[in-house]
Amino acid sequence: MKILFISLGCDKNLVDTEVMLGLLASRGYEMTDDERQADIIVINTCCFIHDAKEESIQNILEMAEYKKSGQVKALIVTGCLAQRYRQEILDEIPEVDEVLGTTAYDKILDVVDRALEGEQGIILSDLNALPVSGAKRLVTTGGHFAYLKIAEGCDKHCTYCIIPKIRGNFRSVPMERLIKEAKELAEQGVKELILVAQETTLYGKDLYGEKCLHRLVEELCKIAGIRWIRILYCYPEEITDELIEVIKKEPKVCHYLDLPIQHASDSILKRMGRRTSKQELTDIVKKLRKEIPDICLRTTLITGFPGETEDQHEELMQFVDEMEFDRLGVFTYSPEEDTPAAVMPDQIAEEVKEERQADLMELQQEIAFDNAENMIGREMLVMIEGKVADENAYVGRTYRDAPNVDGLIFINTEEELISGDFAKVKITGALEYDLIGELL
Repeated sequence: MKILFISLGCDKNLVDTEVMLGLLASRGYEMTDDERQADIIVINTCCFIHDAKEESIQNILEMAEYKKSGQVKALIVTGCLAQRYRQEILDEIPEVDEVLGTTAYDKILDVVDRALEGEQGIILSDLNALPVSGAKRLVTTGGHFAYLKIAEGCDKHCTYCIIPKIRGNFRSVPMERLIKEAKELAEQGVKELILVAQETTLYGKDLYGEKCLHRLVEELCKIAGIRWIRILYCYPEEITDELIEVIKKEPKVCHYLDLPIQHASDSILKRMGRRTSKQELTDIVKKLRKEIPDICLRTTLITGFPGETEDQHEELMQFVDEMEFDRLGVFTYSPEEDTPAAVMPDQIAEEVKEERQADLMELQQEIAFDNAENMIGREMLVMIEGKVADENAYVGRTYRDAPNVDGLIFINTEEELISGDFAKVKITGALEYDLIGELL
């Protein structure tokens, strides 16, 4: 039987999808990307912000039409939306057979069996469980890079965020499990490991009594075949000197960190439930750049948080201008039910949020272009991602670029390159967010 799998939302969700795909493949199911050929459809959903929720619901409704027609025998909804609105999904969309919670994805085979037998229901596990599948993940990212989810859940309880309620408390994956998984990925041809979690910097605190991300990274660096290790989602206040030292000394570790700071006004940061001040954010950015001069720093911001004044927006603009982050994304605040921020006074109008988002992105575009121009003349190692159609050119990424969120480099060459190859490239030109280079 053929299964169509739709994975929505973040890279952590994608890892869950790949685990489920591995289990299904071990049973002999065939995968398809064409809904018209599918016997079974599984949608792994997201509900982090309003737009993600809307996308998930739209996908379920569209796939429900194939179930109505009788072509699809089973429709299964998994992931964050499924965990949060499980009963509503079954009540409102009767075409859905089974709903699978965020910590029950290792039960996907049982759920498919139940759905094919005509059963309808909800399968949940303890919200603070760590599922163990036993099957090899089916990597969907092209084979040369993969995400390694090192922890699940979150204890921070930021006032705008629903994640702890749908993903549970922070819990680290035991190091031996991660090393085994990373070795299996390397055997499948993965050359870049991207470490992800709701927060990577707290890794090990719950299991080993102290933050152990630096120890995990050191062990991962020993794995043959892995060329790059990239670390995402580092909370600024949890970055240790030991982690900085590992990034400096281990050649496999990309000089790249993702620091979700969300804002720079002390009063807004306090209302958000964040654990840092503007001065502390400034200090950690300066420290990282002093210790690792070529480090690439990515961050994300929320604009239009309840009570944000024009002065506080300008304060954030000034902070971005001074910090000159290499990569930056901006979300407009999305009020999520059952979070403290959703019932705070002084909610901001959507058009004001969008205007402030546009201000920040326009400023960042100038910073990004200046940074890109400064790269001209540099020689860099590039991972090849693929060929540009109908041209003698390839597209790739430098250590400064995480897949799907950062820029690309376009390389003109007559030589034949293969996705996953590493090539030495000289930067010859710059676009707004992307680079142009020639093969050395």
